[in-house]
Amino acid sequence: MPNTPDTLALADSLRAPLLRVARRLRQEAQRVGSSALDALILGHVRRNPGIGVSDLADAEQMSRPSMSSHVKRLEAAGWILRSDHSEDGRRSGFEITPQGQAQLDAVRQRRNDWLAERLARLSPEARDALAAANEPLLELLSLDQ
Repeated sequence: MPNTPDTLALADSLRAPLLRVARRLRQEAQRVGSSALDALILGHVRRNPGIGVSDLADAEQMSRPSMSSHVKRLEAAGWILRSDHSEDGRRSGFEITPQGQAQLDAVRQRRNDWLAERLARLSPEARDALAAANEPLLELLSLDQ
């Protein structure tokens, strides 16, 4: 389906607000002592105990050496630990620690608080419009798969 003037105009009008909201949510993660990438990695490890560096790198579309250095930092912080959940004895995976889960919870709480505080200031109509946009925005992400 080709781009139309309507879809190009909509893309242009949505891009900046979406990027700004995403940036602010990343900043909220930093306020509790982690990066947005830390939170993403912790979330992957929590949902997929035993996941390895290669699969984490693929999930975040980054190089294995870069992911390895992030994982080592999370390990040193005590947020993840190596596990033997893998079926391949030559490969170790990771699992989230209680401290890592607490950090992930703190990031989520901080982000949710930031967003809820701003949503509360909007009119009911504006909140309804955002609620209606939830499914189409999620659909945008699924189109890449």
